[in-house]
Amino acid sequence: MVSSHELISLKHETQKDISLYINGEFTSALRGSTFKNMNPFTNEQINEVAEGQTDDINKAVAAAREAFDHGPWKTMKLSKRLSYIYRIADLIDEEIERIAYLEALDTGLPISQTRKMVSRASENFRFYARMVENRLVGDAYQVDDEFINYTINVPVGVAGLITPWNAPFMLETWKVAPALATGNTVVLKPAELSPLSANLLAEVIHKADLPKGVFNVVHGFGEIAGDALVKHPDVQLISFTGETKTGSTIIKNSADTLKSCSMELGGKSPIIVFEDADFDRALDACVWGIYSFNGERCTANSRLFLQESIKDKFIDALKTRVSNIRVGDPLDENTEVGPLIDKGHYSKVKSYLEIAKEEGTDVVTGDIPMEFARGNFVAPTIILNAKNNMRVAQEEIFGPVLTVLTFKDEEEAIKLANEVEYGLAGYVWTNDIKRGHRVAHRVEAGMLWVNAQNVRDLRTPFGGSKSSGIGREGGHYGFGFYTEQKIIHISIADHHIQQFGKR
Repeated sequence: MVSSHELISLKHETQKDISLYINGEFTSALRGSTFKNMNPFTNEQINEVAEGQTDDINKAVAAAREAFDHGPWKTMKLSKRLSYIYRIADLIDEEIERIAYLEALDTGLPISQTRKMVSRASENFRFYARMVENRLVGDAYQVDDEFINYTINVPVGVAGLITPWNAPFMLETWKVAPALATGNTVVLKPAELSPLSANLLAEVIHKADLPKGVFNVVHGFGEIAGDALVKHPDVQLISFTGETKTGSTIIKNSADTLKSCSMELGGKSPIIVFEDADFDRALDACVWGIYSFNGERCTANSRLFLQESIKDKFIDALKTRVSNIRVGDPLDENTEVGPLIDKGHYSKVKSYLEIAKEEGTDVVTGDIPMEFARGNFVAPTIILNAKNNMRVAQEEIFGPVLTVLTFKDEEEAIKLANEVEYGLAGYVWTNDIKRGHRVAHRVEAGMLWVNAQNVRDLRTPFGGSKSSGIGREGGHYGFGFYTEQKIIHISIADHHIQQFGKR
């Protein structure tokens, strides 16, 4: 953990302006344009960021294409390529405190949480190096004594990676690591609202001395830089994490060039608490699952379904816990909820509290201390007496807001949980393990946890159903996206060949 002296030193460190990283060099945008990067805690400017546009994307893609087609990356010995991946992991470990600080400064996420997220980033690289070594394997098919047929996995080409502003560094590495480890080259378009840690990732990879063009970063806005990346004919795949509407647009714009798309999109995930659940642990998991990361979390359990017999007791305990959540400076080690990413998102989340009142619910929320009035703060909030068809129960709010509903029995719980367009995650709390399995099988979501909070296992598939996404990444499941499978047929005998035209 960083010492108080080191943290004070980091706080007084002026952030330099951010450049693009293309073909192994840090460079200005071709048109010289920049945009302001703002601090969500103070709404003061942190620095200026080079604004990549279509011509910068073209330049980055050309560098990545050249590196893939004519550079050594995809053809070098596997052990050498993976040595670069392990080197990146080691360098990230050297920078954990700085990255955690930058992440908290840039996003408003509490530093105690960014430190845990960032510490997992180096493991993303080591994990995928191990996966490529041990699980990127082909199959062999013997056909009598005439053929031996086998599959190999080859890198696809240029990977376009578009990452979000919530937990940016961890989610960037989650995509960059498998893309690079499998031999692709990369153009990363990070979220414009959180450029600091993406720039540090570029510095780390530059220090690791990867061949030029293998990894590139173009900062900029989604509707310009992101759109150009999606539409570029020399980009073979797009991996995107973000809101559902944007994901739908990306898929449409990828169609003309027949790109592969992996989409991890929005969520409105249920947490279902039965009357026989471990009360205290379910309460812990519920509070953590919606209010950690400031509620800006795709897998947040934003809909709480309580069995009617425990409703009053659970809500009373919930109110007490939520009222005690520490709201404050994201750089304070004791802060549990910080400010939202920017004014626009703050206004969106606040608007849902008004919608909740208009829909006739009870909104239980706190006051933000005057000393934090400059920041984009929304106090941890509970919405009570909601109905499942209300907007606050159906739409993704993406903030520290929990909507509470009730159910009578197992069948109703499943029905209510599934009456939503999203299907990313779900959580079930019960001491009847048979029921736990039954409900998990029937809830329409890509990922379910029973008697557990959101604990990720990197070996398992990650992704959602319905409007929450298409495809799966994570573990060896991502190999189907980041590599092409090629089948090779070898004749080992003189099998029969039709002799057309022979007289």
